[in-house]
Amino acid sequence: MDLFEYAKEKAMEEESPLASRLRPSTLEEVVGQTHIVGKDKLLYRAIKADKLSSIIFYGPPGTGKTTLAKVIANTTSANFTQINATVAGKKDMEAVIKQAQNDRGMFGKKTILFIDEIHRFNKGQQDYLLPFVEDGTIILIGATTENPYFEVNGALLSRSVIFELKQLEKEEIKTLIRRAVKDPVKGMGNYHADLDEDALEFLADMAGGDARTALNAIELGILTTQRSDDGRIHITLEVAQECIQKRVVRYDKGGDNHYDIISAFIKSMRGSDPDAAVYYLAKMLYAGEDVKFIARRIMICASEDVGNADPNALTVAVSAAQAVERLGMPEARIVLAQAVTYIASAPKSNAAYLAVDAALENVRNYKTTVPAHLQDSHYKGAAKLGHGIGYKYAHDYPEHYVEQQYLPDEIKDAKFYFPTEIGYEKNMKERLDRLKSRRQDS
Repeated sequence: MDLFEYAKEKAMEEESPLASRLRPSTLEEVVGQTHIVGKDKLLYRAIKADKLSSIIFYGPPGTGKTTLAKVIANTTSANFTQINATVAGKKDMEAVIKQAQNDRGMFGKKTILFIDEIHRFNKGQQDYLLPFVEDGTIILIGATTENPYFEVNGALLSRSVIFELKQLEKEEIKTLIRRAVKDPVKGMGNYHADLDEDALEFLADMAGGDARTALNAIELGILTTQRSDDGRIHITLEVAQECIQKRVVRYDKGGDNHYDIISAFIKSMRGSDPDAAVYYLAKMLYAGEDVKFIARRIMICASEDVGNADPNALTVAVSAAQAVERLGMPEARIVLAQAVTYIASAPKSNAAYLAVDAALENVRNYKTTVPAHLQDSHYKGAAKLGHGIGYKYAHDYPEHYVEQQYLPDEIKDAKFYFPTEIGYEKNMKERLDRLKSRRQDS
């Protein structure tokens, strides 16, 4: 590196966004994600020992996927190369692979390849990497905001350890904001800014677990706020509000945050109190809460708390969400009120919610196989494998029902769905009970 390149690199470092400058260089500086990088956790041990295998980081924006990759870059003895799948093509990958092969053959040095937004690579691009991951030419670190089981090549997944990163807790966001304001080296400590406690609370709350959002807001606040007579920059609640472009959700003088109101809103719908539910809706609307966010909560409640007691509740909620996006405020308030009062007044059942959670727990604990008679038989040779043999087509029988085992042999007697005696679900329960009695009589 010559003098000019060095000067250019230093200038870029100094001029880069706060969120980038504040990235930790060691594991000890990492905030959050203790479930994977806490002391004695698998990833912590692997990084410390410099014994990484291929891994996939999966999680929402601003949770530290790139941060952890940078920490690895700073601690590993291997060559570290980074590409972004949004702009990189096959030629870029070929150049990386060629260099990795040379370094491995000539110097015995490993190469770690970090691919940000790996889900943006198409199947062909992902397939290209596979043999080089298999033979150890590269150690792959992929980062994605999308579920890797849907977006990443299954063969790559099978050769990688998947680590799910979670949204940062509010207190963790606060820690990062304080560090940003006070750190004179990586942060903005030299600006001599003071952050009001209610501004800190607001920024941490509104960031929604996204560290980058919080840091961008505090950087904007410090850079654009005039110094007071005391020579210091004061980041007040009003400044914080402007920087994050969201109104303060002040619900009462006690300063309850918006999550408390949302909690009360959902619990009022669940508790069949339309008056309370529409009141909390009004509070959120008055405070400037995002109407799309409210609509999403209504959809969740319609399925989680009403369920099959009134299957139409979800239809109402989804229609409301679509209408809200098309109408906007102030008309959206009417649509939301209709959906809220409907769901609050509807009969309630959480049987579907309990059923899927029970089934997920079972999937985690038991390895099962699909019964042969239920396996796909729509291809040549399926019968020779025994697939589909003995399957009974339900529509050929009275009431379009026939006794038949559908669950895997390993859990054939398991039961997950327990319909209630409430609303439409009562009709469903009566039908299932009638069919069950037929099975017992036969």
